[in-house]
Amino acid sequence: MTGFGHGEHRDSRVQMVLEIRSYNNRFLEMAVNLPYSLKQLEPRVREFLSARIQRGKVEFYLSLVELEDSSEVVVDHERVRTYLAALEELRTLARSRERPTLADLIGLDGVLKSVSRKDPEALWALVEPLLARVFADFETTRRSEGKKTEADIRRIAADVAEKMSAIEARVPQIETRIKTTLRERFHELLGDGVDESRIMAETAVQLMRGDINEELQRTRGHLEHLREAVGAPGPQGKRLDFICQEIGREINTIGSKSMLMDIDQAVISVKDSLEKIREQIRNVE
Repeated sequence: MTGFGHGEHRDSRVQMVLEIRSYNNRFLEMAVNLPYSLKQLEPRVREFLSARIQRGKVEFYLSLVELEDSSEVVVDHERVRTYLAALEELRTLARSRERPTLADLIGLDGVLKSVSRKDPEALWALVEPLLARVFADFETTRRSEGKKTEADIRRIAADVAEKMSAIEARVPQIETRIKTTLRERFHELLGDGVDESRIMAETAVQLMRGDINEELQRTRGHLEHLREAVGAPGPQGKRLDFICQEIGREINTIGSKSMLMDIDQAVISVKDSLEKIREQIRNVE
């Protein structure tokens, strides 16, 4: 489900800007972007988010400007030794008498580096309150989006129920169509000598094969379960997806039994509505 949260914090020591964004996704996928000085907090950030979000593509951004210098510059001894060995090898190959100078070494990458003196607990104490505040705003936008999604699913489900009622209203026409078609075929093949009892027996068989009342009843039950699931507490995405599959199975059976153009069109419309519901389900946890 889509969501957005933004917040800032500034005191005498630091200035921070934090954003959380989420987009629709079937699974939970997180991208955590932290400044180098806060990289050690990434596991805590991921734990915080995964405990509160079940699915979606989540993007987390945090920028930090330290207003007080809390770092020290250190020499990477191992890297200096590596550079010296490489420079000595280069001097030998070039048959040069020139020795590397301190200025040469200082300009090399990684020889000097800044190391923060802050411990992880102190860093987390700065970030956690801002994260909690931004996440609250983020959840508010997600809930608002969720209400819109719920309303849209209910609207589409109501349209499906209307189409199913239209199909049910055509059931007597299906029976009439079967009876008329069989009687015409028997007369075409056998003429006036057709056995009426044979027509009746074959009609009964075809009526049983073409009966869609069970499918209609099960679909009504599935639609009721769908309405109950939408907006129910807790994760409902998998349940809603299963209900849509069951409705799809029933409507496919109705379509295979159909003998009327009106029912064929209603079946196509219901399938289209089910696909729209599935698209919205991707927004539901």
